Amino acid sequence: MAGSPPAPAFFLLAAAVASDLVPVLRNAPIRSVQVVVALALVVLLFHGGMDLGWRRFRPNAGAVVWIGSVGTFATAAVMALSARLIGFDWTSALLVGTALAPTDPAVVFSVLGRKQISGRTGPLLQGESGFNDPVGIALMGSLLGAAGGSAAVTAGHVAGAFAVQMMIGAAVGAVGGLALKVFMQRVSLPHEGLYPLRALAGAFALYGLATVAHGSGFLAVFLAGVLLGDVRAPCKTEIERFHAALASLAEIVAFALLSLTVPLRMFASQGAWGAGLVLAVVLVLLVRPLVMAVLLWPLRLRAGEWAFVAFTGLKGAVPILLGSFAVSEHRPHGSRVYDVMFVVVAFSVVVQGALLPTVARWCRVPMRTGALEPWALGVRLRDRPEGVCRTTARAGAPADGAAIGDLDLGEHVWISMVIREVSLVPGRASARLRSGDEVLLMLDPQETDADEAGGVLFKAGAVPGHFWVPDAVQGSSSPPSRRSAPWRPRTASGSCSSPVPTRRGLP
Repeated sequence: MAGSPPAPAFFLLAAAVASDLVPVLRNAPIRSVQVVVALALVVLLFHGGMDLGWRRFRPNAGAVVWIGSVGTFATAAVMALSARLIGFDWTSALLVGTALAPTDPAVVFSVLGRKQISGRTGPLLQGESGFNDPVGIALMGSLLGAAGGSAAVTAGHVAGAFAVQMMIGAAVGAVGGLALKVFMQRVSLPHEGLYPLRALAGAFALYGLATVAHGSGFLAVFLAGVLLGDVRAPCKTEIERFHAALASLAEIVAFALLSLTVPLRMFASQGAWGAGLVLAVVLVLLVRPLVMAVLLWPLRLRAGEWAFVAFTGLKGAVPILLGSFAVSEHRPHGSRVYDVMFVVVAFSVVVQGALLPTVARWCRVPMRTGALEPWALGVRLRDRPEGVCRTTARAGAPADGAAIGDLDLGEHVWISMVIREVSLVPGRASARLRSGDEVLLMLDPQETDADEAGGVLFKAGAVPGHFWVPDAVQGSSSPPSRRSAPWRPRTASGSCSSPVPTRRGLP
C-alpha cells in the first residue's frame, strides 16, 4: 500500500495554485526569490552535513564523491539528450538536464517519518544529495557563464569554471569547518541560546567566504557540517535541534516561494505538462536506474539496496531553483524550462514520494523505527565531564544476564544507572543486566581508561564504549538555568540524571 505524499508536496502544490488564484502573489522579483532560496539551501546543506557526520561519511566518502559527482554529470547528460529528443534545442536541453541532476534526501526522510534507514543506504543517499546539490549548482553556473564559441571552447570553459568552484569550496569547507570546530569547543558564550546562532553564523560566513573567492559556497557549508556532526562541544544538542527545526522551515519556505512564481495557467500553452511528465517518467524509470546500475556496481550492494537507491533519487527545491536561473538570465525558452522543472519536481514528490514506503518494503531495506522520546532527565555542568562513559550490554557478553554485583569491574569503576528500553533501572548490586541495556559507568580517569571501562564485560565484539557526549537535554520542558552550564552528559535518550557512584552499584 502506497504512503501519503510528503509534507513538502502540499506546500509545493498549494502555493502554485494560490499564485494562480491570487496573481498578486507572483509579484515577488525572481532574483529576490533566488536569494531567499539560496539562503534556505545553506541551512539545509549545513544541517544535512551535521546529520550525516564524519563517522558515517568517512567510510562512504569515496562512494559519495563517486555517485555525487560522476552521477550528476551522467544524469545531466542523459536527461539533456532526452530533452533534445522531445523538442528542446541543445542549449535549453543542457539546462534541463543539469537542473534535473540533483536529488533531495530531505523529501525521502520526510516520507519515511520515524523510520531510519540502516546500513550503507542511508549515508549514501544523504551524502549523494549533499554532494550533488553543490555539483549541480556549480555546473549550472558554469553553463550560464560560458561565453559563445565553438563547442570545444564552451566545454573547456565549463570544465575549468566547475573545477575551480569545487576546489575552492572544498578547501574553504575543510579549513573553515575545522576552525569552527575549535572555536565552538574553546570559546564560551554568556547564554546557551547563543550557541546555535554561532554555528549558524559560522555556516553563513563560510558560504560567503567561498562565494567571494569564486568557489562553491554550498559545498563549503556541507563539508563544514560533516566535520562538525560528531564534534563534542557545549550545547551540542541545542545546536542540532535548532538546525533541524530551521532546516524543516527552510525547506517549506523554499518550496512555497518557488511555487509562487510558477504560472500554472500557462503550462498548457507552453507544453510544460506533457514535456514535464515525459521527462519525469524517463528519469524515474530509465535514467536514474541506468546511471545507478553502472555507478553502484563497484560498491557490491544487495539487489534490494541497489534498487532502493536507484528509485529514491527524489527531486526537491534545487531543480526548480536551477530552472529559475534560465528565466533570470533571459535564456531562450527559459520560461518553458522553468515550468518543466516544476512539473518534474511535483511528479517526484507526489507520485514517487507516495510510492517510496512500498518500494522500501519490497526491497527489504534494513530500517529501524526511531521512537519519539519527549522526556529526559539531565544535569547541566559548567565544565566538560570526565570519567564517565556509556556502553551497551551485547548479546553473549559476560554482562548479559549477570547481576551487577557479580561483575568484576575493578576498584575504580561503578555502574550508576541502566537504561532498559523505555525505563530506568537503578544500578543495584542485585539488578541483572540484559542484552541491549544501556549502562552508565563512572570511573576514576586517573586510574582507569574509559575505553577499557566499557570493555569485554559488556561487548561480544569488543566495540569501544561511548563517552558521555557534551549535549543538552532533549525534550525538556523546564526553563534553562540563568547561569551558563553548557556541558551535559548524554544517555540513550540524549541526557542523563546525575549519577551517584558506589562500588558495584547502589546498595
